[in-house]
Amino acid sequence: MSNENICSGGPKLIFACSGAADVGEISDRAARKLSKDGVGAMFCLAGIGGEVEPILKKTHSASKILAIDGCSLNCVKSTLEQAGFEEFEYIRVTDLGLEKGKSPASEENIAKVTAAAAEKLS
Repeated sequence: MSNENICSGGPKLIFACSGAADVGEISDRAARKLSKDGVGAMFCLAGIGGEVEPILKKTHSASKILAIDGCSLNCVKSTLEQAGFEEFEYIRVTDLGLEKGKSPASEENIAKVTAAAAEKLS
């Protein structure tokens, strides 16, 4: 399989926190659901941080980018900005009323983030 197939994304790319905290899991699972539902394509944040050329190139060609951070550390936002991306939609899970360390990755909490994210990508 070529790198082109491995690194293919969609016109709307989604980057999510996948941190160890519950809000990181919620971010990750919401991004995966959005991707599965065809709202956008979850893409590789590690590739952005690692400056992997095919991933950077595909991200630059995206029609929209959505960053989903779990908490106020803003790791996704910071990674995109350090790579030179300035225009993207943004959601922070804790801004949606979910508290770090007290918000299980339930279907209800994931749905709350998925709904907010889908609105940003519409």
